[in-house]
Amino acid sequence: MMKSAILSLLLASASAFAPASQTAQRVGSVSLNAEEMSKSIPFLVRPEKLDGSVPGDMGFDPMRLSDIQTDLNYARWSEIKHGRICMLAIVGILVQQAGIHFPGDAYTNTDIFGAIKSVGWGPNLQIFLFIGMVEASTFYKHYADGTPGDIGWGTNELTKLDAKEQFKRQEQEVVHGRLAMIAFTGAIVQTLLFDKPLLG
Repeated sequence: MMKSAILSLLLASASAFAPASQTAQRVGSVSLNAEEMSKSIPFLVRPEKLDGSVPGDMGFDPMRLSDIQTDLNYARWSEIKHGRICMLAIVGILVQQAGIHFPGDAYTNTDIFGAIKSVGWGPNLQIFLFIGMVEASTFYKHYADGTPGDIGWGTNELTKLDAKEQFKRQEQEVVHGRLAMIAFTGAIVQTLLFDKPLLG
């Protein structure tokens, strides 16, 4: 009895996320062309704001979050920033577990969570101060009309390319960032569940 009650509650809560408006659109209009359908989920209608004009846009928004956002620039900035952080994090985890580290006993811990504790307050504080300085110097760009992810560092190699090649390179960064976010999540889950290093 209890199991069936829990199952019915789970099904009821899952139905709250079902895109009812899309179903109505599909039933009401029999002739939807391929451009109106999402590239990533071909059986769903593509959200209006996800028209493929920005790098990495595959029309993936099954919960229709883009409909409630007035400006997707902030979301694009967030995705690129989190992707870059996860690319650094997963490479750092793999390098540390491969045995490459700074000299000193404090830096030899290969456990993802234990390493934070073993290095002490000094290095952790330096990292947080650096992150804070980067955030403070670039936060205003999140709401500007510039290119998401362009914090003004590095060379101008990308600007020397034509528009099509620039779009391709920007899309590659977004895709690699998404892969790194999945890899980082997998690394954390594996460490929590099995308490084993990634390499081994």
